[in-house]
Amino acid sequence: MPSPVSDIPAASPESAADHFAGKLAFETDCSDVNAASASGKVDFVLLDVRSPALFAQSHVPGALNLPHGKMTAHRMSEWPSDTLFVVYCAGPHCNGADKAALRLSRLGLSVKLMIGGLTGWADEGLAFEGEASAAA
Repeated sequence: MPSPVSDIPAASPESAADHFAGKLAFETDCSDVNAASASGKVDFVLLDVRSPALFAQSHVPGALNLPHGKMTAHRMSEWPSDTLFVVYCAGPHCNGADKAALRLSRLGLSVKLMIGGLTGWADEGLAFEGEASAAA
């Protein structure tokens, strides 16, 4: 009798490769964003999609604040059309980044979700910017 893990057979290696490559086309993580920033190879625009008040308190270094409701074709035309946007919000309990990614993709723009958001950033032990950081 198989275990609950193997009760449903694993996908073929080819199918697994297609699945995980596809998944990575939609998301990045805090570690990769931090590594890009540390290396100076930032080839994306990092957007914190929370409210301006929450952004002022604490945010990922280098992020710009742009709540998803403010992402209009006019506003996004400030960047070249081939810009890659990386969006995040508070964390896995928040769908603001998903809403932002949907909005950006519907505007015809390239976007990835930074999985984990601020919660993931904190879990990695990475530094924040903002009023709360300055007070610490």
